[in-house]
Amino acid sequence: MDVRICSKVACAASASATLTYDYGDSMVVVGPLSTRVEPHGYDLCARHAAGLRVPRGWQVVRREPLQRETD
Repeated sequence: MDVRICSKVACAASASATLTYDYGDSMVVVGPLSTRVEPHGYDLCARHAAGLRVPRGWQVVRREPLQRETD
């Protein structure tokens, strides 16, 4: 699997999250790194995902990775 890097200009850190927009609902969703590159998603490193700022009036939804149950 190829290493994916952060979509932010001049950032060469490994991506750890994927950001998507829902313009109709004025919402940004940040979740675990998607399993494949999506044309309308933006891969972000941990620093840029944590420091994300959105336009006034927009909502940020943060989705955590699903935890695997162990026996």
